[in-house]
Amino acid sequence: MTEELTEYRVGRADELPVGEGRAYAAGGDMVAVFRLRHGGLRAVSAVCPHAGGPIADGLADAEVVVCPLHQHVYELATGCSRTGQAALRVYPVRIDDGDLVVGVPVSEPGS
Repeated sequence: MTEELTEYRVGRADELPVGEGRAYAAGGDMVAVFRLRHGGLRAVSAVCPHAGGPIADGLADAEVVVCPLHQHVYELATGCSRTGQAALRVYPVRIDDGDLVVGVPVSEPGS
């Protein structure tokens, strides 16, 4: 079963430099979007579950991002922590007509 998503245009793709991340509001979620050096995009929760660090400000490569507060390491493709912390949520992200588009799961009523 596929999870239902609502898509949000969060910003212009050309305003996100290659090799960097930015935090965006997508509906009720804060999402960190990274433009990888090989040209791909990844999007994960913008807040580190360990101590609320700003994930978008972390150092990232093609595989991982390192939280700038306590150096916890998260896989960009899966959100899994390599340092024993709770996982980050992973979001689908794409470029459409020059805009960054992030898919956020639709909440079930009452959740």
